[in-house]
Amino acid sequence: MTLVEFVVLLVIAGVCGSIAQALVGFTRGGCLVSVALGFIGALVGPWIATGLGLPELFSVRIGEQDFPIVWSIIGATIVVLIIGLLTPKRGH
Repeated sequence: MTLVEFVVLLVIAGVCGSIAQALVGFTRGGCLVSVALGFIGALVGPWIATGLGLPELFSVRIGEQDFPIVWSIIGATIVVLIIGLLTPKRGH
């Protein structure tokens, strides 16, 4: 994987993580948290889809790697929901 491919992968993971945070309403963390959530979602989402026997909906090929966009967003959304349930609410 080249440096350019890696940067593109980071950007796509960040967008997927940001979309998941926006869907749930989770606002803690910044860009690095979004990237981490995108990568975690890319692991969790396809794992759930495979377990349920669901097909790959949309993926982007970056170099030799396929990045599952839809399942990354779904997986990251599930992770964000779990984090939101486990962390205490902030007082206003």
